[in-house]
Order: sequence, then structure tokens, then C-alpha cells
Amino acid sequence: MPIITAENVNFSYDKKRNVIKNLSLCVNRGEYLAVIGHNGSGKSTLARLFNALILPDSGKITVDGFSSDDKKSLFEIRKRVGVVFQNPDNQLVASIVEDDVAFGPENLGVNRAEIGERIDYALKAVGMENFRKSSPERLSGGQKQRIAIAGVLALKPEVIILDESTAMLDPKGRKEVLSVVKKLNEEEKTTVITVTHYMDEVVFADRVIVLNEGKIAMEGTPEEIFASSDELEKLGLETPLASRIAKKLKEKGVDIKGEIFTEKDLAEALCALKRKI
Repeated sequence: MPIITAENVNFSYDKKRNVIKNLSLCVNRGEYLAVIGHNGSGKSTLARLFNALILPDSGKITVDGFSSDDKKSLFEIRKRVGVVFQNPDNQLVASIVEDDVAFGPENLGVNRAEIGERIDYALKAVGMENFRKSSPERLSGGQKQRIAIAGVLALKPEVIILDESTAMLDPKGRKEVLSVVKKLNEEEKTTVITVTHYMDEVVFADRVIVLNEGKIAMEGTPEEIFASSDELEKLGLETPLASRIAKKLKEKGVDIKGEIFTEKDLAEALCALKRKI
């Protein structure tokens, strides 16, 4: 069942060139959707349209029954769709972690007792409950981003959008954030939309949308998308590193079996090959 529906959506920043062009798309409740594309393809713009931070020039976006063309519905849309942006420092507003997580619910007028419960829930969900009284300034990049996610979770959204949320993190920080997001999707059934240029992150999605010049150029499972490596390259994208390594090894005559998308896939294939020697 769709929780977000985009119908014939067009959007431009200057009223001259559409960044999003007549796009139609459904995001299913509980889905893990990855949106990829080269710079300027419209993926971050689409994320902001889903959250009603910007509104379509034409067409309509509906979130859980609330339409973006009804100004009275915008508040409800923004409550249901939370966005975590690229730089966590731009989303942290308080000097103490628990105050930062409480900021959103306080602005919604949530009562004090429930705010405390939401802080407990959000920090536990991202594995940061032991940092409740800490200063965000003393946290690592990955920890800051997890606090940013907790701040969104405290709003109890139906959908979480990660807009290049791991782009400024080191590999450890990226792993921390991805682990939290996967857990929220699998255990809490939170709908997740990740906008990313890291192909290694795409493999965890249920479905992948490839944008090009504001239109959907490709759509399918990660396996289906990465199997079309030539088409991806034409769109300025690459398959995951493990896939490229496997392809090079196959070209050199190494007998690697099956499709390789993750480091785990590659490691298992190489171990299987070693056992045959």
C-alpha cells in the first residue's frame, strides 16, 4: 500500500528548466527505497518535494492521504516525513543531546511526559542512550548523524528520508548510520528513502530508482539495476566496488560464480574458489 504518491510532478527552481519532469512514483509503506543518480539528476529535489519543503509547480504529491496542493495539509505531511540531511552539524541545535532530540516534539506542543518517552525511544533506537547528557560537539561524525536521526525519530514520522546522510562520514560512521537505518526498517517497519551516491549502500534497498535529468531512467531491485552495468555507466554511475572487482577477476579468467554485489558476496565467492584449489 503506497504511503507516498507522486503524480505527474514538475518542479523548477528558476521557472525556466524543470529539475523534476512529469514524474510519477509510488513509495510503499514499510519499503526501503534507494534513489540514485548523477549530480543534478533531481534526487535531492525529489526528497524535498516528498517532505513538502518545496512544492510542485504542477502535479501532486500525496503523503498518507494528505495532498501537497492543500496548504492545510503541509503540516501533516512534514510530521509524517522526516529528513536527515548531509551535514549533521546543521541539524543539531542544542548543547546537550537530550535537549536536541526534544527540540522537534517541543515545537509540536507534545506534553513533557511524552517528550521524555520519545527521547528514550529515539536514543535507544539509534543506540545512543548512554550519550543522553553528552555534548554533541564531543561526538564523532557517525554519532552526530545518529543523534540527527534520533531527532527525526522523536517526531514519530511514518517515513525517514536520508538525503546524502553518509556523504561526510568516514567508513566507520557510514556503517553505524546504515546499521541504524536497516534496523528501523526491518524491526520498526519504518519506510526509508535513501538518496545516495554510494552504490555499496544501495544493495540494502528493496527497490532502486535511478533518476536522470529529472525523470526515472531505471527502476528495479538492486540485483536488476546492477546487472545493467553498461546502462548505469551511460548514466554516469558505477556498480558497487565488489561487483567491479569481481568483473575484473572474471575478465582475467578467475572462475567466480554467481552475481557479486557486496563485500560479503565477494569474500564468500573467493573462499569457495580457494576450497577447490
